[in-house]
Amino acid sequence: QVQLVQSGGGLVQAGNSLRLSCAASGRTSGSYAMAWFRQAPGNEREFVAAISWIGVSTNYADSVKGRFTISRGNAKNTVYLQMNSLKPEDTAAYFCAASGTTGWNTIYGEINDYYYWGQGTQVTVSS
Repeated sequence: QVQLVQSGGGLVQAGNSLRLSCAASGRTSGSYAMAWFRQAPGNEREFVAAISWIGVSTNYADSVKGRFTISRGNAKNTVYLQMNSLKPEDTAAYFCAASGTTGWNTIYGEINDYYYWGQGTQVTVSS
């Protein structure tokens, strides 16, 4: 059984930074993409960033481009989201996700391409 466990998040003032982490366990073989999504109250879950297995390919939502950075640990089973210059509109519950087995440099931007999800962590940015 694949499990994704998230850490990080919290309350910060606008302009500050936060780092989210997500560790995958229970997966013993195969390459897979990972991503971050977020969901604000009353809104649908939206794509934030994605990264390939080998970490070469990344993709970002326009709203976070230049401020957020997704990265992958050396062991490949951990993904991070460094969030800088946070804005109040970044306030949401953030979820990490992992795809099924895929190519080494494949990434996905659609929610339906991700099969495994973390528990979610709240990020609140005050103005």
